[in-house]
Amino acid sequence: MNKINPKKLLHSKWTAVSPKDNEKHFMVSDLEYDQDDFVIKCVIEAVLTNKKQEINWQDLKNSENWSHGWQK
Repeated sequence: MNKINPKKLLHSKWTAVSPKDNEKHFMVSDLEYDQDDFVIKCVIEAVLTNKKQEINWQDLKNSENWSHGWQK
């Protein structure tokens, strides 16, 4: 399980454990918070293709799918 501080999530780097369409490395490119400072929107961007997708930020905690930082 990856530990994540929501306040430091923006611009953090992630590696997909099982890459799809040659997209392995990602960066959190956009976050939105509600009035209580809870993350309500998280967008990751593939570094190779610049393709963006919205995900549940808590999915990044699953170390079976995501690794923190850019790995080989």
